Order: sequence, then structure tokens, then C-alpha cells
Amino acid sequence: MDFIEGAILCIDKPLHWSSFRVVRVVRAKLCQKLGIKKLKVGHAGTLDPLATGVMILCTGRMTKQIDRFQAETKEYLAAIRLGATTPSFDLETEIDGAYPTAHITPELVKETLTRFTGEIMQIPPRYSAVKVDGKRAYELARKNEDIELKPKLLVIDSIELATCNLPDITIRVVCSKGTYIRALARDIGEALQSGAHLTGLTRTRVGEVTLADCLKMEEVDHFLDQQIGITGKERK
Repeated sequence: MDFIEGAILCIDKPLHWSSFRVVRVVRAKLCQKLGIKKLKVGHAGTLDPLATGVMILCTGRMTKQIDRFQAETKEYLAAIRLGATTPSFDLETEIDGAYPTAHITPELVKETLTRFTGEIMQIPPRYSAVKVDGKRAYELARKNEDIELKPKLLVIDSIELATCNLPDITIRVVCSKGTYIRALARDIGEALQSGAHLTGLTRTRVGEVTLADCLKMEEVDHFLDQQIGITGKERK
């Protein structure tokens, strides 16, 4: 792989790591092993620190392909707890509301999920990277400032109930670029006349790239050593 000219690395992002941290660590490893000071490295789609899964990294001239990868269909496996909400719609913040769940059945969940296929309008989470007046929404949210976020048109290709152990469910979602699974959890909770928040999220696919194609972070050093000769020149 010619990392300087341009290459693609598929990484399984670890839990609690930011997407930027993955890029920074991989870039540092590449620069060290190649004996260079700078290398352009970018990722094709942010994952929240509390999410894991497929991240596509591009180096060199392949960074020009980032927009193409970002536009690819994504697949997620999302763990959701019904009956409770948090301001961030996940475990980043504490529970701020409790709601009834006794009326919820697996059949009701399945029926409700069908309402979220096709084109939907979704309001992004307050704790998100969406820009509001030039600032990130999460920066304003953490200062308890009022934020008005506009709904966005998205496409949910498919959504299915993977597991159901009420009040916990797991759903599999295939969706378009820009979909916030945290916001989808919020909306599902509201549609069930209850509340909901994410307790876990894994991106299992981006386009044709699946988790099986991805390197764990602990495998990156060995993989790069296989690709880069001991002289610091890449194997062709």
C-alpha cells in the first residue's frame, strides 16, 4: 500500500475514542514508520465516542474520495433502553426523565418501527456537531444555551427489531448519510408514548465495507509493519 500517494484503511473504532483520536493515532504511526513529518489523513464519517464500528480512513490523494465514502449507505446495530431519556439521547449524560413502559409489547415495537422507513424528517440532537451560528451544537448544549435545530430530510432504507428484552431492545438500521441514531432512538421512544435513549451503538457497514474488513486498533501496528519495509519505503 502506498500511504503517501494514497491508501484506504478500515478501522473498528474503539469505545470511548473520538473519531479524531483514531485519525491522530494512525497518522502518527504512519509518519513514524515512513520516516516523514507530515501526512494527510482523514476519515469518512464521524462516530460518537460512545459508538464503535466501521471507520474508513483515507491517506494522501485518497482523501479526495472522502465525500464519496460519506455518501454511502450506513448500517447500525443500536441498543436502546425504553422508559428513560437523557439530554444527549445516549449515556453521555444522566437520565432526566422516566416514562411508563407497561403498555409496550414486542408487537407494538415492531409496528412502531415500520413508521420510520422511507423518507423521514429528523431534528438532530442538541449534543451533536451540527453548527448553529458558527458554533457546534454540543458546545452550546453543554453551556445550557437555547438551541433551535432545523429538521433534516433523511432516508431509512430498513429498520428491524433484532432483539427484544423489554425495556431493552436492539434494532438494526440501514440509512442514509446524516442520520443520527440517537435522535432515532428519541423518536421511537416518543412514538411508543414513552421515552428512550441509546445504551450502545455499532456501525456495522459503510457501503460495501463491513466490520469483518476492519482492523482493531491493536492490530494496526502489525498491519503497517507488513505494508512498510524496514527502510521506511513502502512495498509496492
